[in-house]
Amino acid sequence: MYSNPPAKQTSLFARLRSGSIWLLVIATTVASTAPPRSRTVRLTYKTTVDNWPVAMNGALWIPLPHDSPVQKITGLTIDCPFPYRLDTAQYGNGMVYVRVTNPPRLGFTVTVQFTATRWEHFAQRLQLTGAAVELDKLDRIRWLQPDRLVPIDGKIGQWARQVVDSAGARTDRQKAKAIYDHIIATVKYDKTGTGWGRGDIYYACDARRGNCTDFHAIFIGYCRALGIPARFAIGLSLPTDRSGGQLNGYHCWAEFYSSEDGWIPIDASEAAKNPAKRAYFFGTHDEHRIEFSVGRDLLLYPEQSQPLNYFIYPYAEADGKPVALPNPLVTYEDTGR
Repeated sequence: MYSNPPAKQTSLFARLRSGSIWLLVIATTVASTAPPRSRTVRLTYKTTVDNWPVAMNGALWIPLPHDSPVQKITGLTIDCPFPYRLDTAQYGNGMVYVRVTNPPRLGFTVTVQFTATRWEHFAQRLQLTGAAVELDKLDRIRWLQPDRLVPIDGKIGQWARQVVDSAGARTDRQKAKAIYDHIIATVKYDKTGTGWGRGDIYYACDARRGNCTDFHAIFIGYCRALGIPARFAIGLSLPTDRSGGQLNGYHCWAEFYSSEDGWIPIDASEAAKNPAKRAYFFGTHDEHRIEFSVGRDLLLYPEQSQPLNYFIYPYAEADGKPVALPNPLVTYEDTGR
């Protein structure tokens, strides 16, 4: 269970004047004892299936959020008209597996409810509490491998090296920061037209626009091409200006691994939308999110007929073929901050 450790983030600013030249000196000190900010919500995730193929049996997979050092899931309830089980898919991702048999003609609904508490994810806090994870050999290999839409070929490596060389970056952290800054400066958060939202690194590099999936495809691809392990995560973003309502769409983010610092969270798309928090989102994820799954090209359990690009929406198959499903109806209510 996650406990609230002391924070370690207080900055001292000293400005020294010499003639007309101002020098800004920034020193980080350990002073604050305030715990990380947190947010707790009760969330309902409702999957409605109204177009199941007639007289066909099949399976339905629904993602479930997981516990982590910065996230706690409690009070899980499931209302389902078919037998189901809770299981774990690739990379430890949680899921509900529903075996659909003799589905009613009028369709059916599966409702999942849970309470989620999310803490502000500041990498340095995990180091202080001993929760920072040392990367083993197998994980390092996996998070350096390409994804189907994020290849690591010569062109990607060339572009990545140009970015870090122009910034004079030497350490893994400096290289990741140079990539982060480059993406924010050159990619626009823009969901018009077609092609965005798939996390296709070549689309994102060519169009220089897209959503969070596209931003982080570039970040992850460039990092991996330079030998820096990086991983993708997807979930839901909680509005900061209201305490309840409906959630539309998803949000995704990334982490990279530094041998000196462990896993470091970043959110390039949020930084692009909010320039004032550009420094904050390199090394921090806020508490206004719920993580559902990690990784791409995911295999579920039992294994489906084709890997999933990412797993935030329900997925179904009948007679071994995908069934098109509408997005789930997701609502939430704050229970504490």
